Amino acid sequence: MRRKLLAISAATIDRLLAPSRHQFELRGRSGTKPGTLLKHQIPIRTFTEWDNARPGFLEVDLVGHDGGVASGDFCQTLDATDVASGWTETQAVLNKAQVWVFQALKDIRVHLPFALLGIDSDNGSEFINQELLRYCRSEHITFTRGRAYKKNDGCFIEQKNYSVARRAVGYARYEGASDLKCLNELYRQLRQYTNFFQPVMKLVRKERHGAKVKKTYDAPKTPYRRLLALPGIAKAQRRQLDAQYAQLNPAQLERDITRLQQRLIRGAHTRSRACRHRPGVQPRHDTRT
Repeated sequence: MRRKLLAISAATIDRLLAPSRHQFELRGRSGTKPGTLLKHQIPIRTFTEWDNARPGFLEVDLVGHDGGVASGDFCQTLDATDVASGWTETQAVLNKAQVWVFQALKDIRVHLPFALLGIDSDNGSEFINQELLRYCRSEHITFTRGRAYKKNDGCFIEQKNYSVARRAVGYARYEGASDLKCLNELYRQLRQYTNFFQPVMKLVRKERHGAKVKKTYDAPKTPYRRLLALPGIAKAQRRQLDAQYAQLNPAQLERDITRLQQRLIRGAHTRSRACRHRPGVQPRHDTRT
């Protein structure tokens, strides 16, 4: 046995362990279900058609917190980011029901420091529905969608799904009213920390030289600073942003975020241990952070 182990190649190890690894793979990471024929009433917008000089056009998406087990109800994070400034808002909902997603969108609109001019989503039925379409038409909000199976059409929000939502709450399973409350408490702190103190770079241009692509980025700025530099922000909104920024303590925000993250992780571990001790139940929750 020792001789065989010393002689085996890495490729053979991978081949022999493939069935065992398959048992521990995370499934159900994408939970988007196509909308109905209603989507033909909503125009398609690609990533090349955005107006990067005017705030108010949001890309939106849902991040599922299923822990690798897509069955049952679990919390979702509605992620919304402004294309021009990178300003990002997140709010947790109980599940993917249209009623919760629609209400969360309206709540996010209230907290935006600029007027909501447009929404761009994927083709999931939680967005492609009559209620949201009627709301956007009555409020004169542009409603567009990306092409099916073309994630690059939502490149701005796809980036924030990881850098904001996933990095903050990880890949564990969160469910029920308790986790929902804790997630939204965390997001109230996170929105201030992310938008006022986390600088981001924006792609200026790409140049192809043979097989290589050279990308040029602008100077890093926080979404707060980018908003102040845009012409579409009124003086009253600028004063309000400056006043809010002056009252914030980034060290305290980070301590509050860490405390809420630890509470979420403890809850996920407690549920995982309870499931392991339940007869006939073998959970496969991933509690990475």
